[in-house]
Amino acid sequence: MAQKIFVNLPVRDLKKSMEFFHKLGFTFNPQFTDETAACMTATEDIFVMLLTENKFKAFTPKQICDATKSTEALVCLSSLGRDEVTEMVRKAVAAGGTTYKEPQDHGFMYSHGFQDLDGHIWELVFRSRAQLSPRVRVRSNGDRPSEFRPQVSRTPANATQARCASEALPVGFDLRRS
Repeated sequence: MAQKIFVNLPVRDLKKSMEFFHKLGFTFNPQFTDETAACMTATEDIFVMLLTENKFKAFTPKQICDATKSTEALVCLSSLGRDEVTEMVRKAVAAGGTTYKEPQDHGFMYSHGFQDLDGHIWELVFRSRAQLSPRVRVRSNGDRPSEFRPQVSRTPANATQARCASEALPVGFDLRRS
């Protein structure tokens, strides 16, 4: 069974937040949705729990961050293409969200994002496999380039790690210097 992730976000108005994300094409699982929480399906294995602030407070002893003034987290979702990134941001703005920066085009990767009604930042990214070489140069020691090759055990316990590592950018990758 695949591991699932549940991102929990506090919202000031659950109904308005649900309407906002519904306009972006997200669906909600009614089994885990009531007047204090809504389970939004991002993918088959990724869910976002939109919780009223009172409900959210029951899960943490810390103060809730005002996401319009401070950043608590960046939620990033992969996209199937540049057009999907652009369309999702367009829908978000039409539904009442805002953008917080211009789109970023690095050749091999394109990203853009939006802030939802509560100020949470949602980043959307499309990574072009065609423009990523199998051996990405890393400048981790001054100007001396080295090459990145995932060093992951091939045992079944690490099969998922091996797949993820082969698709990820290496630690220390600097877009400004590549």
